[in-house]
Amino acid sequence: MANFARIVQSLTRPVLDYALPPRCAGCGAIVPEPDRFCTDCWSGLDFLTSQGCLRCGVPMEIPGQVCAPCMAEPPRHDGVRAAVAYGDVARQVALKLKHGRRIGLSRLMARSMARRLPEDAALLIPVPLHRWRIWHRGFNQSMLVARHLSASSGLPALSAILTRKKATPMLGGLGRKERAKAVRGAFGVAPEHRKALRDKHVVLVDDVYTSGATANACALALKRAGAARVTVLCWARVLAKDSD
Repeated sequence: MANFARIVQSLTRPVLDYALPPRCAGCGAIVPEPDRFCTDCWSGLDFLTSQGCLRCGVPMEIPGQVCAPCMAEPPRHDGVRAAVAYGDVARQVALKLKHGRRIGLSRLMARSMARRLPEDAALLIPVPLHRWRIWHRGFNQSMLVARHLSASSGLPALSAILTRKKATPMLGGLGRKERAKAVRGAFGVAPEHRKALRDKHVVLVDDVYTSGATANACALALKRAGAARVTVLCWARVLAKDSD
């Protein structure tokens, strides 16, 4: 059956590419293959590495240190690993997935994020949406990314463990303190799921990391339920201080 499917795909692919040519995930220009960027958009992405703050992962001139904000207010999570810095191209990809319903972009995100997965990770848990937002949007973008990461890494992606207990307002435009207040107590873990978390290194999957308010609230709930470590893995992270 698998061989037959590959044969059908090889026969129909040229027709589909002619009628619906693959487009750049950033600007929409025609590209040779799906889930790819054109040269200009690829050059516009700022790929991040592990050389950053030990607590939040923000790039630093001297690696292996803790940045001043994390020293003043240590995060609840155990580090942030992002594929790229949040910029024009990264923003377009995130918006096309979340609001443009281009769900195929979740595969592209996951492929870039896979290289940042912690080696000792045990579980992938997407940042949950409230049921009303899922009803309105039709999907949870973080869950889509987590599923692709699961397929490539073999790690289980579990969406039922962490839940959003209450609806929260859109965080865009809110300051750091207002964001933290909005998500305080918004997440929880049901008692029957605590065993799955006990002493595990959990990877919290999200699309964009901004101020860390959501990640902190999720990490707090997961650790209270027994998780040993919570590392945040995302497509893009905001680096500008005034964007927090």
